[in-house]
Amino acid sequence: MLHPASFFNLTLFKHQNLFPAEAPVWTALTRLKSYMNKYRYPQMSHPLLKPGLPLPEPLIWHEERLISTQGKEIVLGDACKQGLIIKDNGRILEGASLIMAGASLIGDQISLGKGVLVETGAMIKSPTIIGDYCEIRQGAYLRGYCLAGAGCVLGHSTEIKHSIMLDGAKAGHFNYLGDSILGNNTNLGAGTKLANLRFLPGNVHILHDKKQIDSGLRKFGAIMGDDSQTGCNSVTSPGTVLGKKCMLMPNTTTKSGYHPDKTRI
Repeated sequence: MLHPASFFNLTLFKHQNLFPAEAPVWTALTRLKSYMNKYRYPQMSHPLLKPGLPLPEPLIWHEERLISTQGKEIVLGDACKQGLIIKDNGRILEGASLIMAGASLIGDQISLGKGVLVETGAMIKSPTIIGDYCEIRQGAYLRGYCLAGAGCVLGHSTEIKHSIMLDGAKAGHFNYLGDSILGNNTNLGAGTKLANLRFLPGNVHILHDKKQIDSGLRKFGAIMGDDSQTGCNSVTSPGTVLGKKCMLMPNTTTKSGYHPDKTRI
């Protein structure tokens, strides 16, 4: 019941090996650090790219090279819909990503996919893996061990640490994701917080079928099945596990534990 297949369609997800088929869905969180530490990261180097300092000028990431924007034509369309277009002398640079001036990249374990837009003021710490056609918006704070699939939004003033976002997951505005997993096409309303640490000591337990299951995790935020969503200013208690197509209404706090598919809270 609490296996990954009950929550996600992993067919197209590039990092599906994180999810053992017969293990509890949160096992992926216990494997995340090891997986990301062994990942092959490209070498992102450029004289303008200095650890911890905002970029003084925008840079383009194309074919595993950082290049200048000088002389390039840039169309800032919706990156998630492949609307970011960069041309050089009229020729489209297929799959080119843009890192705006004022963004900060820290560490050498950062991977950006094709067509990614990194806006001014975003801070990305290693290790971080960003899939194709994602938007990392102004003020986003990626604290490390952040893994996003394709077409994700890592939003304005949103903080993310040790979390997984499947394809099309969106955390657009003023969100907090700690030790959490967002399924395909999930959406967090503005101000949603996925709390990951209990007030009391000990591991987070999951209530399922009237039994408490020890997750083995001291820090455990939320898991949201495919197509689930939250309303504005909602909060999930540590160890919240939502099935597919669940809805958490605005200004609402969930109880920890398992909530079946299509639950409205």
